[in-house]
Order: sequence, then structure tokens, then C-alpha cells
Amino acid sequence: MADGAMTATFLAVIGGASLLAVTARRLSPSDRLPSLEGWALADRSLGPLWTWLLLGGTIFTAYTFAAIPGLAYGNGAPAFFAVPYTVIVCPLAFVLLSRLWEVARRHGYVTAADFVRGRYGSPPLALVVALTGILATMPYLALQLLGIRAVLAAGGVYPRGAAGDLVMVALFAGLAVATYRHGLRAPTVISALKAVAVFVSLTAVTWLVLERLGGPGPVFDGAAERLGGPALLLTPEQQPAYATLALGSALALLMYPHVLTAGFAADGPRTLRKVSVALPAWTGLLALFGFLGIAALATGVRAPEGGAEAAVPMLVDRLMPAPLAGLVFGAITVGALVPAAVMSIAAATGFVRNVYVEYVHPTATPKRQVRIAKAVSLTAKVGAVAFVFGLRDQDAINLQLLGGVWILQIFPAVAIGLFTSWLHPRALLAGWGVGMVAGTFMVVRQGFSSIVPLGPGPEIYAGLAALFLNLTVVVAGTAVLSRLGVPRGADLTDLPSRLNVGRRPETGANNP
Repeated sequence: MADGAMTATFLAVIGGASLLAVTARRLSPSDRLPSLEGWALADRSLGPLWTWLLLGGTIFTAYTFAAIPGLAYGNGAPAFFAVPYTVIVCPLAFVLLSRLWEVARRHGYVTAADFVRGRYGSPPLALVVALTGILATMPYLALQLLGIRAVLAAGGVYPRGAAGDLVMVALFAGLAVATYRHGLRAPTVISALKAVAVFVSLTAVTWLVLERLGGPGPVFDGAAERLGGPALLLTPEQQPAYATLALGSALALLMYPHVLTAGFAADGPRTLRKVSVALPAWTGLLALFGFLGIAALATGVRAPEGGAEAAVPMLVDRLMPAPLAGLVFGAITVGALVPAAVMSIAAATGFVRNVYVEYVHPTATPKRQVRIAKAVSLTAKVGAVAFVFGLRDQDAINLQLLGGVWILQIFPAVAIGLFTSWLHPRALLAGWGVGMVAGTFMVVRQGFSSIVPLGPGPEIYAGLAALFLNLTVVVAGTAVLSRLGVPRGADLTDLPSRLNVGRRPETGANNP
């Protein structure tokens, strides 16, 4: 059962997040008419600090902070694939996000599917990009709830039974109201509290662990005794899986709608490049979480079978004073609220722009689009809560693993399309279909493992293998269709001939 001081600190952090969400309206100009760009992208007005807070808070989710140390606790070295993966993301974001932002701002695009629609003139291709994003985002949203529940239950802060379920509903109800009213500005202001709480609490936990155990050497030595020395090092057989998982995860991350939504909210390409350079600070945070999973092994923490993600909360509960433990649990909870809000906004925006307006109500006014987006965002959160309460935790994890494979299949249309208009939209559709089917088959055949054997050779990431098949079909199909003279749709993006990043004057608040 939770200590009173721990609970008080935890509630103080959650209360602070709620108060900050209320102040989000101060970031909204009162003279602006309702628009989807204003609600979903904060009018593309966020400067470097706010963008760094929001993008970092969106990428590094609560479930990540629970799953990575849990994987380190159970498997050792393979868990640290997340460190190079999030490092690889930074140069990719430096190039892709800034380039995509510029063309999106010029043409009023709000989603990646908007860009695909303008680039290839293909409504079907834009539709599959939008639906893939929504499909991959929904289990990711549910995992934020699972992350909160797993962490708080391990720390004794989460009541068992109906009382705990009511706490979960209350947390997301407050988030839903703030997001409904203020859109992306709500998670933006909460991200400031998330950064402060997570950085402070994690520094305190790491310092305490190192002081108690005598430094990093004894920590790794103690973990090696319990896990086995080789488990703390990658074997030659594990290296291909480690490398392809890191690369594939990095390529997939920037295709998720919630990451692109946070990027589109910046006030200019220069801001995004500055933020990309500063993102490794969040990666260092993730590495420390992985280290705490090793420390949990060294201190003899015994996580429940099948619940390795509880190892670090149990370590915190064992080593830290109650108020500091409450701060850690509060920080992780707030850490789930930011990405959950952005995910629901991104899913709603994709539905409105690329399904509702495109196929249901093409003449919908900006005010009506915002109204529909708010309703869909609320429905997404309710659906995530129902998913968590109605299905097994493993179901959400399995779907999220598939989501990473699925979202990677839109990489050719979105990322490669930023640099060349040669690819044919019909070939991209065919490649997407092959990648989706092949990736799903490989993951399901391996019992929902994203690491699959490459014939008699090494094991690799299924998403990257499916992407290779996807690209093969796209290139071959484009060559055949071009030779046959099959017409393409009109390209409205002025890319790549008229977009020269780094040489063209930038627009936005940071470039008067």
C-alpha cells in the first residue's frame, strides 16, 4: 500500500499538470477564427523551447520509460537498441521534418497524407497513408494507459479493482477535456512539467542507486551475476537483430502521425533543426532508464513473472524516500499524458482531413472540421480506455508491435517522396500492400515477435524486411508503369526542383 507522503507528492504532480492544462488557453490568440491548423498544430507557432519540450515529450512515452528498463531487466544488452535508435532519429528529423514542414506550410498541409495527396495527386494513396497512421496510433495510445497502470500498480499508488479503474478514467477525463478545448496547446504546456519532473526524478534515482551500490561497476557486476555475463553483451548472433531493429525503429518513428503533428507545430524549419540537435538530451534520459533496469537486477528486485516493466518502480519504491518516489510515479504518469493527447489529436486530424473532408463532406467549413476533430479525439481516448479494460495487456503490446511494422510501409510515399517525384503512385500502393501483408505475416508467424529469421541466416527486424520488399515492388512497378506510359496525378508541391532547403528564405516567427 502506498505511503501517505508518496501519494501526496504523486497527487501534487498530477494536480500541477491539470492546472497547466487550464493555462493552455493563454497560448491561443483570441482574435483567431476556429481552424484545424489552430486546434491541431497550435497555429504552427511554437518556438525552439516549446517544440523541444513537445517533440521530446511526444517521442519518449511513459511506456517507453517502463518497457526499456523492463527489457534490460529481463534480457540485458538487447534492450539498449533504443539508445542508437533514438540517436539515429535526430539527423533524420533534422533533414526530413524541416523539409516536410516547409512544403506543408506553403500549401496548408496538416497531415502527412495531405502531402502525399498533393505530391502524387492520388486520393487512394493518401487514404491508405492516413488509415495506416490511425491504425498504428491507436494501440500506441492504449499503451500509454497500460504504462501508467503497470508503473503505479508496482509502486502501490494504483488502487486495485474498481477504484483503480476510476482513477484511470479520471486522469484521462481531465486530459480529454483540456485537449477538447485547447487542442495541441494542452499537451504543449504539460510537456514542460513532464520534462522537469522526469529529468529531476531520474537524476535523483540514478544518483541514489550509484551511491548505494558503489558506482556503475558494482551495478553491472551484480547484474551479470544474476543475468549471466554474456547477457550484458551482444553476441554475434544478436548483432543483426539489434542493428536492424534500431534502424527500422528510427525510420518508423518519424512516420507516426503524433510525431509529425508535434513537428508541424513548430514555427519554422530553423526551429526544427535546432530541436533535432538538442533531442539527444532525451536519449540520455532513456539510457538512464535502461541503466535502472540493470540496477534493479543488481539489487535483487524480483519483478512478477511476465511483468518485467514493474522492476524499476519496485526499485524506486525500495530505495527512495516516499516523497521522491511519489515524484517519480507522478512524472511517469504525466509522461503518458503528453503523448496520449498528441496521439489522439493526430488520429483525429488524419480522419477529418483525409477521410471526412475527402470522402464524406468536401465542403465542410473550418469550424465544422474542428468540431468533428474534437469529437473524434474524444472518441479515440474513450476507445483506448475501453481497450485497456476489455482486452489483455498482451493484445495491446502485440498490436503496437504490428503498428511499428505497418507505419514503416508509408516511408517510401512520405520520406522518399520528399526528394524525388519519380515513384509512381500505383507502384507505391502496390508496394504498401505487399509490405503490410508480408510484415504482418512475418510477425504473426513468429508468435508476435518483431525479430524474424532471414531464411537460414541471421535474425532481423520484420519491419525492415517488409520495407525492403515494399521498395522492391515500388521501384520495379514504377519502371514498368513509366515504360507503359501510365499517367500519374498532378504534382502540386513544387518538389524537388523549387524547394532548396538551406538556400531558400525561411518563413515563421523565428525569421522576421
